[in-house]
Amino acid sequence: MAEEFTYRGKTFEEINKMELNELVELMPARQRRTLKKGFTDMQKRFLKRVQEAKPGQKIKTHCRDMVVLPNMVGLLILIYNGKTFVPVTITEEMIGHYLGEFALTRSRVSHSAPGIGATRSSAAMSVK
Repeated sequence: MAEEFTYRGKTFEEINKMELNELVELMPARQRRTLKKGFTDMQKRFLKRVQEAKPGQKIKTHCRDMVVLPNMVGLLILIYNGKTFVPVTITEEMIGHYLGEFALTRSRVSHSAPGIGATRSSAAMSVK
């Protein structure tokens, strides 16, 4: 049987019923400081779209510095990584993390054979 999710000793139902200022006290220091300063205009617009969202609806955002809150759980959020929008389904375990953590901006580089006009030494790199 799967273990029930808890965040700092509180179940998801308890966290969902909490006011924002109570939830802030459970967060780690960086997230607590971010939320106490207040939301930016971009974050406020994003939260408004989250409140109006229906289950299964996709929400696009460039707001990577938004902390995942309990009211976002279950939504499909498309987070911009600088090139494309990465689809991320928000789960209970993501509460307290930033959205940007789930849409990586750097991809793994895989080099192929040397290109046209490459020097003789770079052409022999695969032999070394």
